[in-house]
Amino acid sequence: MSIGIGPKSADALRHTPFEDAVAFLSAAILIALGIALFEHAGLMTGGTAGLALLLSYGFEISFGPAFLLVNLPFMALAAMRMGWRFTARTLTAVALVSAATEIQRPWLGFASVQPAWAALVAGLLVGVGLLILFRHRGSLGGFNVLVLYLQERFGWRAGWVQLGLDTAILLLSLSVVSPPVIAISLIGALSLNLTLAINHRPGRYIAV
Repeated sequence: MSIGIGPKSADALRHTPFEDAVAFLSAAILIALGIALFEHAGLMTGGTAGLALLLSYGFEISFGPAFLLVNLPFMALAAMRMGWRFTARTLTAVALVSAATEIQRPWLGFASVQPAWAALVAGLLVGVGLLILFRHRGSLGGFNVLVLYLQERFGWRAGWVQLGLDTAILLLSLSVVSPPVIAISLIGALSLNLTLAINHRPGRYIAV
């Protein structure tokens, strides 16, 4: 009799509550660190994070509260399209990222950072954080809800759709941020969304 051979049950593959909690906390820390790099370099990004950065730059509002505020309208879409469980996980992730960005402020400082390098590294950090959330049935709300729905409904790659939306937001930001800053910020958008496009493919990851 063979031991350990054959397909595992769905329960064996399912993430435990402890694994979900560690994953959400890890993702929040990675994303918050990426946001800190964007902020320090004065860069932009896409999605609701980009909208929150615009608010923080234009109205001197901290990123954490702004990020939580701009995500609230998207929770209704998440509830209707993705279910209450997904919505609860998304709201939890948004709250954790908002809290982490504020908690880390007195603990984190940068003497200097080259903007293009900051954009590349910040994009990778946020992309990996989002990848962790996606694999644990969560998101950061906003456009993440829309792109995940489009991927599940039509099979469109989440990374490519997100890239198009993020690019549109960066272009709209030209009225507030200088073109050179937007050009450098595109490096971050490309880094983030390539991470998702390459690593987040339906059917490749079966744990839930």
